[in-house]
Amino acid sequence: MIYSPVLLIETPEMALQNSFALSSDLVSELLSGMRLRGVQYRRIQTGPEFGMRFLARPGYAYFHYLAVGNALLRSADGTLHKLSAGSAVLAPQGEEHALLSDNGVSVLPIDSFAAATLGDNVSGVDTCPSTSMIPSAILFYGCMEFDLGGMQGLGPLMPPFMLADAENDRYPGLAPIFTSMKNEICSGRIGFAGILARLAEVMAAMIVRGWVECGCGNASGLVAALRDPRLARAILALHQQPGRDWSVEKLAAECNISRSVFAERFQSTIGIPPLRYAADLRMRLASQWLTRDKLAIDTVAHKLGYTSQAAFSRAFKRITGHSPGASRQLNFAATL
Repeated sequence: MIYSPVLLIETPEMALQNSFALSSDLVSELLSGMRLRGVQYRRIQTGPEFGMRFLARPGYAYFHYLAVGNALLRSADGTLHKLSAGSAVLAPQGEEHALLSDNGVSVLPIDSFAAATLGDNVSGVDTCPSTSMIPSAILFYGCMEFDLGGMQGLGPLMPPFMLADAENDRYPGLAPIFTSMKNEICSGRIGFAGILARLAEVMAAMIVRGWVECGCGNASGLVAALRDPRLARAILALHQQPGRDWSVEKLAAECNISRSVFAERFQSTIGIPPLRYAADLRMRLASQWLTRDKLAIDTVAHKLGYTSQAAFSRAFKRITGHSPGASRQLNFAATL
């Protein structure tokens, strides 16, 4: 019996399915490495006039959810965003901003308001004057450590403020989270403070996911590479196997293109050579495993494919400027 060779041609529908599957893998990779850990939360109720200032905190994210009333969010450059009941805002780069009742009121730093402890890392602020029995606005604010894991390069590409509400098609699935958060904010039931903190972290993660799934706006660099199916395959392979002994040839093979075409496309799109990206990725992961996960230095070296702890330490210091031990100590000092 003679078998005729069969030529498989990728149809537009197959290409779309493959692209979607690849995109889903990358979004999953982003979310699996992302960590949001609240360091400060506040339930705030205000009178008719209010103005609260939030200082810039690089490396952290601000989160706001407005359960009742209306407010303006004013960025450091004066741009205004109108917020109404049910609006949520994530400021992933921790940029300076203010929340106010109208643009003419004076603002005070959020830490200048008296706060009563409600639970772990959660406190309550009440700025209602005695003449106002019913709050004009009720909101929940959080300041979180924002760690994107191996996808840390996406952080600077995110917009300074990401606004969401239950009606926004970009964020399907948020509606029940919004409802739950409003119920917890307004009911004051036992344990509500801790539940609010967890809901805020989930909501922030869902906002980031919606941004990625919708194409990350008009961001360039790494995002442009993620939109390119061939480059995305190499990036996904690097993130899934950071300890493999990668070469430009091996990465090009993941993309089914020649070495020269891959190297040129990677450099022109992301701005650095493929192996530099791989080295930077390893050190970002190493920093997180050493400081966040408290892994031993030799364990980290093994996970990243280094033949010895000494070889890993030399590479770590060359790229980060600190030895692994010193990096861990610096991180510990920064948290005190």
